[in-house]
Amino acid sequence: MPETTSDAAREPVREPRQRRLVDLAPLRASPAFARLWFGGAIAGIGAQMSIVAVGLQIYDITESTFMVGLVGGAALLPMIAAGLWGGMLADVFDRRKILIVSSLVGWLSTLGLVALSTWDAVLISNGERVEAWPFLVITTVNAVAATISSATRSALIGRILPHDMISRAAALNGIAFGLTLTIGPALAGILAATVGLPWTFAVDAVLFAAGFLGVWMLPALPRIGEPVRAGWAVMREGFSFLKRAPNIRMSFIVDIVAMTFGRPYVLFPALGATVIGGGALTVGALTAAGAIGTILTSLFSGPVARVHRHGIAIARSITMFGLFGLAFGVIVAAVGVSDFTAAPGWSGIHWAALIALGLTLAGMGASDEVSAIFRQTMLIQAVPDQMRGRLQGVFIVVVTGGPRIGDMYAGVLATAVALWFPPLLGGIAIVALIAILTRVHRARSGQTFRDYDALNPVP
Repeated sequence: MPETTSDAAREPVREPRQRRLVDLAPLRASPAFARLWFGGAIAGIGAQMSIVAVGLQIYDITESTFMVGLVGGAALLPMIAAGLWGGMLADVFDRRKILIVSSLVGWLSTLGLVALSTWDAVLISNGERVEAWPFLVITTVNAVAATISSATRSALIGRILPHDMISRAAALNGIAFGLTLTIGPALAGILAATVGLPWTFAVDAVLFAAGFLGVWMLPALPRIGEPVRAGWAVMREGFSFLKRAPNIRMSFIVDIVAMTFGRPYVLFPALGATVIGGGALTVGALTAAGAIGTILTSLFSGPVARVHRHGIAIARSITMFGLFGLAFGVIVAAVGVSDFTAAPGWSGIHWAALIALGLTLAGMGASDEVSAIFRQTMLIQAVPDQMRGRLQGVFIVVVTGGPRIGDMYAGVLATAVALWFPPLLGGIAIVALIAILTRVHRARSGQTFRDYDALNPVP
């Protein structure tokens, strides 16, 4: 039976047998984890469909890349509050109950998108359109619910799995995430171009049931140790721990750098309409390309359990992420100065450019997944269970809030300069900042972030 105390996080890492392909042992070791994993993968496909569909819907209404970027920006502050507060709740109450409530709120917000998109389709026949701001409001509610769910889900993994399987579970989660990013956006592009956006949102609402089943069948996961009262005192305790955890803190910082300067996704609708061609088809293909890299990395993740120098692995993978982003900007700039004329549909696509951009995005997805595996493993192994909800709350704020800052960064610079400028400048910034931060930062022991060793997981 998996450990349920924080002492399990301190166990030495047991060396698994050598293998190249992903290790399925976590699915066999914990039926609860298996149900959560399969259900989350299916529901995640629908969630990614809605993310792409919202961008397409707002661009169709406003024809503004800035407004597409505002989808993420508008949700940023509520998500920060939800991540911090939700993580605190996960450390105080039964994590299963928190996950059930937040999941239901997310489902209701998806039904709201179905209704709003359907109403827009009705108005189009009369020559009118729905305002964009209701989509921003509903998307923000959805993002808040997803933030609380993600923080709680991540915090409970250490309770339902043996701790020497955490890195392998993180790799499996990478496969699920990659599948959602591959299948979801591709389906969104196809459905949006064929049956329309309302049906795209509706499919997400249906797929929710699979994820909710895995959540409902979790065992009770109450707080370990003495009961505490939810409130600011518990929140402050979490921040106090983070202040004394330089390695965990730096893992957050480097991810913020990567997501702020390396997020070209908000540019996809404009690229599909004006540079590469293909419209919604190109948006779906480009979004899926990054997920292919994530899946391939996770499929060949067998060696991750033998890597213990996690700081070096994270620094190198994020540097590669920045280099691929820089290449993305160069390719877009090259196509922009060519005489190609973009057009809707398959025949209007610049195929050479689409393939080249897809390869850079696959590289970004692969390198980001390597970083994610080791950052998540570090966060579970080096943090006691009583603190994991609050630290996972901060982590989720970083991994979901950072991309929204990145969406605003890309949207503003693309509008002010050109579509190629944000990824090119961002790639340079990532490489430079990671080289400086991971070498300059030192813990009280005098060690840098690059010295972090999973054989002695010090937060």
